[in-house]
Amino acid sequence: MKTYKLLLAFGLVAIFFASCTVDTVVEEEYIDPVETVTLAELMSSYELWYVDINQTTGSGNIPFLQKAFTLSFHNGTLSANNNLAGIGDQGYGFGIDVGYFDTFDFELDISHDIDGFYTFEVTQLNDNTIELYNRPLNISYVLVGYQRSTFDYDRLFYENIHYFLQEYITWEKVYTSEYGNLNEFDNETFVQFLPGGGDGNFQSSQDGYGTDINNIYWDYTGIYNIDNAANDPYLKYLTLDYDYLGNEYFELSVVNDNTIELFHSDSGTLYRFKGRGFIQYKNNEGKLRLSNTEIEKQMKKISTF
Repeated sequence: MKTYKLLLAFGLVAIFFASCTVDTVVEEEYIDPVETVTLAELMSSYELWYVDINQTTGSGNIPFLQKAFTLSFHNGTLSANNNLAGIGDQGYGFGIDVGYFDTFDFELDISHDIDGFYTFEVTQLNDNTIELYNRPLNISYVLVGYQRSTFDYDRLFYENIHYFLQEYITWEKVYTSEYGNLNEFDNETFVQFLPGGGDGNFQSSQDGYGTDINNIYWDYTGIYNIDNAANDPYLKYLTLDYDYLGNEYFELSVVNDNTIELFHSDSGTLYRFKGRGFIQYKNNEGKLRLSNTEIEKQMKKISTF
């Protein structure tokens, strides 16, 4: 709030040899100092910082930032949601502990358990958006702050569902509907989705149910692609492009954190798969998130939806 202070100044003025005393009122404005917060207070003012990978600038990457969907800074501990399976529940929504942090003026120091030590210059872009700039690598990441109670975990999940498919070593078929026409996919038991951008490689197997995941023989290989369904953010289209064997098309929906359903468009058959061998992303192996631009560069359009 602006405050004003009245200062009285007195001057003696002579006009046409006649003198009089004039009271002059001078108005001087004082502005209350703007409240400031420390960097540590800013970092902890939001429970979740979404890593907006699409606004990353610079070449190369910092693995733990490229891997994380969200970061949290609390009492010197750095937490991250690196997996979509369990997001919103794991670590009360914060994810897992991945390291430590400290702040000095406008500098953020992070010691990651696996990736090591990084220093960032922090710039506040607006009320809930900051930029982390690492000078040695000349790379910037933009983080957007949210509270857990207002963060849309479901939207994050479905916008990145191709990463969810990679979070299990394999998916095992556990149900085939009685309705639907016979087709070649009836013989498939396991499907494995390997890391990629908007599409990646997949393998499938006709081994028997319950086969140890380390002993699965992969009969077929190919690439897969996921497309959005018009006007339904919770439905996706999955295309399996088999090497030399053509394509199979499915409607993909998620039942829970380790169960998906595939509706085979051509035959009208519904399949249910469960994930086996959950992969906890913390180390420097496995998926790294890519921007939409990078995904478009890598994507092979194999879908006709």
